[in-house]
Amino acid sequence: MSYEKPFAGLKVVDLSQGVAGPYAAMMLAQYGANVIKVEPTGEGGDWSRGLGVRYDDQTAYSIPANLGKRSIALDLKHADGRAVLWRLVQDADVFVQGFRPGVIDRLGFGYRDVSEREPRIIYLSVSGFGQTGPLAERPAMDPVLQAYTGLTAENKGADGQPHRIPIIAIDMSTAIYAYSAIATALFARQHEKRGRHIEASLLQAAASLQVVRMMSSYLEGGTTPPSAPPSGIHQTRDGWINITLAREHEWVAFCTALGVASLPEDPRFRDRDGRRANEAELLAIVRPLLGALTFKECSEKFAPHRIMHEQLNTYTEFLKQPHVAACGAVAWVSHPGVAQPVPMPNLIGAVPFESGAANAVAPALGQHSVAILREHGFDEREIARLTESGAVQQG
Repeated sequence: MSYEKPFAGLKVVDLSQGVAGPYAAMMLAQYGANVIKVEPTGEGGDWSRGLGVRYDDQTAYSIPANLGKRSIALDLKHADGRAVLWRLVQDADVFVQGFRPGVIDRLGFGYRDVSEREPRIIYLSVSGFGQTGPLAERPAMDPVLQAYTGLTAENKGADGQPHRIPIIAIDMSTAIYAYSAIATALFARQHEKRGRHIEASLLQAAASLQVVRMMSSYLEGGTTPPSAPPSGIHQTRDGWINITLAREHEWVAFCTALGVASLPEDPRFRDRDGRRANEAELLAIVRPLLGALTFKECSEKFAPHRIMHEQLNTYTEFLKQPHVAACGAVAWVSHPGVAQPVPMPNLIGAVPFESGAANAVAPALGQHSVAILREHGFDEREIARLTESGAVQQG
């Protein structure tokens, strides 16, 4: 065990698909755990392998969610496939599943069944709406939970219409919250005789992710006060800039930087409420000043006053920023099946990704089926029989 690999020696059996469950298990792998990804046979494996543009049997969804794992393909409808899974569960520390509530129980691998054999196992169930309640069995993905929890309604565009945010923020936050819960449970298990069942849902993660705006909206009778102008997005001569003024002295500094130091003395703009009430008049003064400057010129004025600001980048522009390289935020990794190196954000506190390293490769479907079977005591004759019967699929 070390700070780099605190979970070295831990065994994780990951049956989850998509992003939320797999990304949580991927984080365990990045901190040293032996993560065995169990995928269905005959269906292309984890369905995230078919989302978006395909690169061999991977996509931009499946690669980051499965780095550092090993894959075995099992038919869990086949008695022999279930027997293999029981062998994998033996001595496992963590079990991750993302089936709709009730499905895993019908397969015989619910928490009660698994914990009877491995009493100290940490068992994670990932679902859309949770394990109980009237919507529990309803299928759900990130856009559905954005709609259900209020995020889409809050994200109105200039057209006045609600829009979902394009990133899978709910899946990713579910993964991070789930990983946090697993890590906490593993720490507590040092002093416990039994493991525990952790229920993670996209709904719960979405609510937690939005707690500040949700609480503000509730307390304000269903509306959230907008930021006081000129905080927001403004056009410069060569693009767009975000300006964020959190405290009153920053508003004064902003005016000084733009050469209108007397503006805060105007009764209309003296405080946040006044600036909100007189937004149109304020922007009529400020926007022409910003529009006459390039972003570089704006930054040269704002930086000495420590005014929070930044240009609006595309992903490509962000990845090309010198600061991104200098701070090591993103690694460029060669991956099987992809013609060019891909950007892989490094995880906080984990070993950085490097091309060729085991933690920087997502496995092909069933790539490690044979090796995993051998590790769990199956001989060549048994492996051949399992493969011929369809219980196991080799990569």
